[in-house]
Amino acid sequence: MKRLDGKTALITGAARGIGKAFAQAYIREGARVAIGDIDLERASATTSELGDPAVAVEMDVTDQASIEEAVTNTLRKFGRIDILINNAALFTAAPITDIERSDFDTVFAVNVAGTLFTMQAVARHMIERGGGGKIINMASQAGRRGEPLVAVYCATKAAVISLTQSAGLNLIQHGINVNAISPGVVDGEHWDGVDAFFAKLEDKAPGQKKREVGAGVPYGRMATVDDLTGMAVFLASAEADYIVAQTYNVDGGQWMS
Repeated sequence: MKRLDGKTALITGAARGIGKAFAQAYIREGARVAIGDIDLERASATTSELGDPAVAVEMDVTDQASIEEAVTNTLRKFGRIDILINNAALFTAAPITDIERSDFDTVFAVNVAGTLFTMQAVARHMIERGGGGKIINMASQAGRRGEPLVAVYCATKAAVISLTQSAGLNLIQHGINVNAISPGVVDGEHWDGVDAFFAKLEDKAPGQKKREVGAGVPYGRMATVDDLTGMAVFLASAEADYIVAQTYNVDGGQWMS
């Protein structure tokens, strides 16, 4: 028997990168997965790769109606949601003196409000259905500390850790375990974008920041998306039933807590 047999997951921002890797890992463990993403075309392409256990669901986590519709569409397709991964997120970087309010509002709308209100919508379904569930929020090592040029993103991920603690304590009475994963630096499309920010802000050559941070990881390299999937499967499984309101570092030794 596989660890997630009979379970259904909704993963936000799952058309690519970490979210896609989580979807692949869940399907290998027997789950069905709704690929929630603002880019429906790309989500549909990912679903085609994953096959029958997956369905594409258009989802803008900054829009409450879109969140509710995505949950409804997932239930229409699969009948239930047992697992939620709040993975959708944006990155931004700027010196404190250059932060723009519009950028602040956009990143908080996705990373914090998107996490909270998607969690709320799915938790309401889980409570009504009965039987509990698993919610996994994606934090970051950036939420553990400040960074000179990354104040807004760091603040959003600190908020995700805090929301995980509060929601975990509130929802466990309904058998819903809320926990989080805190990755370090993960190679891929996301970090290509981060590297571009630092190339501009620190006057570095493209790829230089990426090489520097990779060399600074105690494990000896940046993470790959596959380095994170084991924790995502574990936290969604029955093995994690007694784990509540925790944030797990999966970062090659970059942060100890």
